[in-house]
Amino acid sequence: QVQLVESGGGLLQAGGSLRLSCVASGSAGSIKSLGWYRQAPGQQREWVAHIDSYGNTNYADSVKGRFTISADNAKNTIYLQMNSLKPEDTAVYYCKISTPWAEYWGQGTQVTVSS
Repeated sequence: QVQLVESGGGLLQAGGSLRLSCVASGSAGSIKSLGWYRQAPGQQREWVAHIDSYGNTNYADSVKGRFTISADNAKNTIYLQMNSLKPEDTAVYYCKISTPWAEYWGQGTQVTVSS
């Protein structure tokens, strides 16, 4: 069983930066990808970014050029560096680990960006 715990969220003004962290515990076995998602109030959860087992990264168009996903295997931690934040980035941010047979989600961390 894998447990994921996100941290690093907060309240800040537009244009600011935050770094989210997601610490994994337990054994996931073979990992396909690590990802970040977000869910704004009244909206569906949406994909933000992911990094695959080869280190390739992909980003939603809405965050491309502003957000960076990375992973530190030694620390079992996934990061999301968020720069030039906008009010529309306000959401609960979730990390996810995907394996060939399961998906694991964290509990989420709130990011609120004021204009």
